[in-house]
Amino acid sequence: MTEVLLLLVKIAVAVLILAIGMGATVADLTYVWRRPGLLLRSLLAMYVLVPLAALLLVKTWPLAPGVKAALLVLAVSAGPPLLPRKLQRFGSNAYAFSLVVTSSLLAIVIVPAWFALLAWHFGVSTELAAIDVAQVMAKAFLLPLALGMLLRAVAPTLSERVADRVLALAGLGLTLARLALLVLHWQLFSALRGPGMAALVVLLLLALAIGHLLGGPHPDDRTALAIACATRYIGVAVIVATAFRGPRTMVLLAAYIVASAVVSIPHLQWRRRRTRAEEPMVKGA
Repeated sequence: MTEVLLLLVKIAVAVLILAIGMGATVADLTYVWRRPGLLLRSLLAMYVLVPLAALLLVKTWPLAPGVKAALLVLAVSAGPPLLPRKLQRFGSNAYAFSLVVTSSLLAIVIVPAWFALLAWHFGVSTELAAIDVAQVMAKAFLLPLALGMLLRAVAPTLSERVADRVLALAGLGLTLARLALLVLHWQLFSALRGPGMAALVVLLLLALAIGHLLGGPHPDDRTALAIACATRYIGVAVIVATAFRGPRTMVLLAAYIVASAVVSIPHLQWRRRRTRAEEPMVKGA
């Protein structure tokens, strides 16, 4: 049953990315490349400051070695593939889309580099080749994204009409599959324990704050980067986690699903309320 649910999660994610590609343009793809300052701040936040925050946590917080490894694994697994879907109600889709593609490509090089440091830190004699990360990115992200953008180029009217419906259906399927995984493996929460779960929530809160501070003056950009920093690429995290004895894959997945919801949902709700409150003032200006 677990294998079936994990397969459904992968299919739902692939369909979501396909739909995101159907709603994106080449101009969206290059958005952040044309803003080098925003690009540098984004990469600094996602690939340097968030992992450093995780290192600070594991150095100062009395945690079990497996929990420390899990935190560091999640911290280096940046490149959130579903970020544009989370930000649909904001005006930051172009930035979010461009950031996701850029960070996913850079993860092919950056994640193995961070992994080498983690392997040295935990005394693990193993290597994560860039080709392993590239294969995950290509199959789970770049291929459906390219297919979605190709569909938009071939049939733009049809793509725009069905993209939102496909997003909604795939999003519902993903939510149901994740909930089913949590229900099926509820006993894994006993392995998380209070301090470990609390540390993960604190890490994601710190990531949220880092992204918000470095996102720049535009509120939508701050929101996009904040959510990007607090959202991990679980497919890459699973690959990295298999090299360590501490974090079990299902425990890591279950912990992240819960902690991400606890951190991201309230922040997005707060931003929606702020956006609705600011709209009348913008119209009246």
